[in-house]
Order: sequence, then structure tokens, then C-alpha cells
Amino acid sequence: METFQSLLTKKLALALAAAGFDNVGELTQATDPRFGDYQTNAALVLGKQRSESPRNVAAKILEHLSVADLCESPTVAGAGFINFTLLPGAVANKTAEPFADERLGVARSTSPKKIVIDFGSPNVAKPMHVGHIRSTALGDALARIATFLGHDVIRDNHIGDWGTQFGKLIVGWKKHLDRTALERDPIAEMERLYKLVNTAGEIDHAVLEESRHELVKLQGGDAENLRIWREMIALSQAQFDQIYHRLGVHFDYTLGESFYHPRLQPLVQELFEKGIARQSEGAIAVFFEDIPQLKSSPALIQKSDGAFNYTTTDLATLAHRIETWHPDEIVYVTGGPQQLHFQQLFAIFRRWHPEDRIKLAHVWFGSILGEDGKPFKTRAGETIRLSDLLDEAEERAFKIVSEKNPELAAGQQREIARVVGLGAIKYADLLPNRQSDYVFSWEKMLALNGNTAPYLQYAYTRIRSIFRKGEIEDSELTAHGSGVNLVAPEEIALAKHLLNFGLVLEAVAEEYRPNFLCNYLYELAGHFTRFYESCPVLKADPQQRPSRLLLCHLTGLVLKQGLEVLGIETLEQM
Repeated sequence: METFQSLLTKKLALALAAAGFDNVGELTQATDPRFGDYQTNAALVLGKQRSESPRNVAAKILEHLSVADLCESPTVAGAGFINFTLLPGAVANKTAEPFADERLGVARSTSPKKIVIDFGSPNVAKPMHVGHIRSTALGDALARIATFLGHDVIRDNHIGDWGTQFGKLIVGWKKHLDRTALERDPIAEMERLYKLVNTAGEIDHAVLEESRHELVKLQGGDAENLRIWREMIALSQAQFDQIYHRLGVHFDYTLGESFYHPRLQPLVQELFEKGIARQSEGAIAVFFEDIPQLKSSPALIQKSDGAFNYTTTDLATLAHRIETWHPDEIVYVTGGPQQLHFQQLFAIFRRWHPEDRIKLAHVWFGSILGEDGKPFKTRAGETIRLSDLLDEAEERAFKIVSEKNPELAAGQQREIARVVGLGAIKYADLLPNRQSDYVFSWEKMLALNGNTAPYLQYAYTRIRSIFRKGEIEDSELTAHGSGVNLVAPEEIALAKHLLNFGLVLEAVAEEYRPNFLCNYLYELAGHFTRFYESCPVLKADPQQRPSRLLLCHLTGLVLKQGLEVLGIETLEQM
């Protein structure tokens, strides 16, 4: 579906050409509804270029501008902005289009890209914790939205399955493993083993040496150590899969750090031979004398003891992705503290492969804070397990559901609690500007009013209840798809907002900011409430009833689809 913005942009370009002007400036949505729906600054730009009054330039543009089929007569405001107010009839005609389109009028990208999104990234032998919800929810939402827009998305979970911690884990496994505890809770047992050996190593240097020895054996291919290591990975992956399934998240690939280990030594050698890296105090590093913000932060790619690090592994990962999948873009979804790491990584890659024009993006996010403003932890000061957080979300939602709807069967209450609880967690994470820290509040995120997932889920169920009450099947509406009639201001405002769905999704994909969509859906629910309170639907005049039912139906569809691409489920009843 072509948008009003696109249509008006084309008409403006024709007018500029007819008036003998260059096609300059831009046409955007009006910042204040008092000035209409769209505006262009073309006259201001041309006036400055030509040393002429922008208002005079605007008058010349208007002489050649033909938009009577879409707008009221354009007006000139302020220093020379040209404002456009859409005709209700044009809005009604455009609103009818999504009913014949399962994509709700959202066009597929005319230049689809192959995009790799790196998110999740838990560590083997450690529990997924509350911090993992940020990368998981954000990465999943970006993947869903890009896919909906027609891009080819590859979801890659780059797990931590290699490194010095495995020497300690293997020592613990061989000497202190409790098989019964491992069967009951594998992650807790592996976490116990690591803490036990790590603490012992701080006291006894011989324990550290033993751990290093076991690590060298693992890296050298020792059969027993490889068997233990593989069992650790399998047990950890089972935990990852369980949580991801619960969250409705999937990955196309799960390639751990170990997958890239064989590439590291040749990679360091190549960077050294090309003069990109050089020796420094026994280590090999890349320096950035030509990049002011990185000048004082060289990047190690091989330590003085011969070991590699995250930078080396991530360079090998980047090379593998390009060679294997040939993407146009790679997006890394991680916490803010890794900003320097990715600045270094991208700078090294540009030197290593200056001919490659792939887009590399670090989509970083802030921290989750407790209501005391400090990092969100348990009362004992420990990091909160993600599985425990999800359990508590469902239990809190169940308490609310069972109190409000005691007549529902327990199974139905549990299902509603699952959808509401998990949706609340995700939405609370996606709603803030991703680069901001946010305060975790059960009360706010589970509220049925305000900008929350439960509020939007409930708005959807309210719409569905209209059709149940009126005993109206969705199929009955299709015959009226061309009969949208907008009269009341609330109808017009709702329809205009519905037509912006595709533009919002494009903005989310461009800026990697799902909060744009969260706010759009919240505003949509507000527009619908004002419409429903002011405009009778089931009791409307027979001439107006089909149109208002269609507006209800389309609002429900957009709410459902919008929440779905955020990774949040909806319910027919709550």
C-alpha cells in the first residue's frame, strides 16, 4: 500500500519541477496536528539557496501543486512551511485498502537485505540471568520486524563455550561432581563446581595450576576432557532451549566460541603480516593512532602467553558470517559496556577488508535497575535467574487473573497468566529507549492501565468482545471493505493513526528501536478508546455501523500484529 507521505512526496516533486526548482527539502509528518497532517520545508531550503523570501517560493510551488484528490488546499505557515491536511474521504479510501491485504497495508521492502542478528549469547555452565532478557527480547523483536518487512534474517546465538573457566570446571567435575545434583539441576551443580574450584584457587596456587593443566588438555583434544566439556554444553543447551521455547524465541544457528577457535591463529598471523597488528610487550595488538576516540585504547588480539580473547574470536566470527552467509548487514545486540569492544572490532575489520561495504551495527542497551536505583538483584545480592523471573511473572499475573476472573477454569487462568506475565516482562524491556537504564517494577509492568503489555492485550480483547457481543463473524466484514465512511473527528484520528503502522515499523528497523512501536500501539489504543467512547458501534446508524465495525476490526488486527512482531502474544479473552 502506497502511503500518503509517498503520494504527496511525488506530487511535491512534480510541482517543484514545474516551478523550475530543484527537488529539495523533505516532506514529513506534521509535528503539531494544528498544522495538518504533513508538512514540507522545501520553500525554506530554496529560499535560503536563492536569497528569496521562503513564503514567496512557497506561493510559486503552490501554483503548480495538485493535491486536491488527497488534501484540503495546502497552507503556508510560519517562515514558509507548506502544510497538508488530508481529506476525510481520502483517508477513508486509504483505510479500506488494508482489509484486502493480509499485511495490513505494510509493504515489503523494495530492496530486501540479508541481515544477521547476533543476540542472546548466554554462557555454558552458567544460568541465564535477568540481564539476558534485554538482548533476547530486543534481538527477537528486531528479527521479527525485519522479517515482516521482507528482509532475510539469520538469527545467530553466539554462546560462550570456550575459555579459561573450563579448566576450573573440569577440575571440579572430576573431583567434586554430585551426579544426583547434576540430574536434578545441571546448571546449579556446574555453577557450584566452578565457585568451589575458583575459591580454592584463590587460596591454593596448585589448584590454579591444575586448572590450567586441564584447560591445556582440553584445547589439545584430550578425549576425557572433551567428553566432559561436550556434556556441559549439552546440559546447558537444554536449559537455553527450554527458556527460549518459553519465550517464543528461536535461532537459526547456535555457534559457540569453540567453533571459531581453529581460525584464531591464522587470523592473528594474517593481521600481523598485513601490518594491521604489531607486537607490544610480548603480545600482539592493533593500535588506532588515526582514530581519536580509540587512540588510547589498543586492542589485544593475542596475549603474551599466546592466548586469544573476545576480539580475536569476534573477528573470526565476523569473517565466517561474511564468507558463509554473504549478509548485507550484521547487527550485534549487547549491553552498553561493550561499546568500546565493538568500535575496535569494526575499525579492525575495515582495515582488514577495506573493500567490504557490509553494514555493521552495535545495538547496545542499558541496564535493568531495582527500585533502589542499583543493578536488579535478589535481596541476598545475587543475580536473578531468568527462569525464576519468568516464574514470578506468571505467578503474579495468575494472582491478578484469579482475583478478577474467579469463574474461569484454573487451566484457562494459567494460560492467561502465562501470556500476560511473559508479555509484561518483554514489553517492559522494549518500551524504554534501549540505551537508557530502566527501573524494574512488577506493579507498573503488570498494570491494566498505562503503557504496558497487559493494557494493550486487554485493549485487543475489548475489541474482540464487540464482535462476540454482536455475534459478528470476521468474514462478514470483508464485504464492507470498500465502505469505510469517516465522519466523527475520533473516527478520522483513529484511521489516520492506523495508516501509519508501516511507517513506524520501517522506523523501528532503521533505528533499531522497538520503543517506537510500543508507543505507537499505546497511542493506537488511546485513539480507539476515544473513538469507542464517542461513536456508537453496535448501536450505530445502519449506514455507519459497517464502517465502524471495520475500524474496530482493523484496530484489532494492527494491535495483534504489532504485539506479535514484538514477540508478545494476544488473547481472545482476559
